[in-house]
Parts: sequence; structure tokens; C-alpha cells
Amino acid sequence: MVRIRLSRRGKKKRPFYRIVITDIRTKRDGSPIEEIGTYDPLSKNLKIDKEKAESWIKKGAKPTATVISLLKK
Repeated sequence: MVRIRLSRRGKKKRPFYRIVITDIRTKRDGSPIEEIGTYDPLSKNLKIDKEKAESWIKKGAKPTATVISLLKK
């Protein structure tokens, strides 16, 4: 099963996330199938390729609860 989830990057106490498409069996920061966006929670910057996200959801990818809330923004 494929998920749309966050992959953490950045330094300690300076989180930065990539929104990625990955298999549910891989680690959180493991190699993704595709990267579709970024999210910086400190500055609230959000960049998502909505067309890619919608196409992956149509293919059967399930977004996590956090990603669903980010997609609504």
C-alpha cells in the first residue's frame, strides 16, 4: 500500500518536512517513490504540487491525517 506522508529533514529543533509518496513498509525518512511538496512548520511555508497529489490519490495512495489537513489549506 502506498501512503502520502511527511519525511522529516532539518536540524535539531528546526524541523523541515518533505511531502512524499512512499510504501508503508519503508522507514519515515527512507527513500520515497516521489516527492510532491515541502512544509516548514516554523515559517508556515507550504508548497504542494496538487496535480501530483490528486493523481496519486486516484491511483490508491492514502494520505495521513497530517497531510490531509495540509491539503485542505
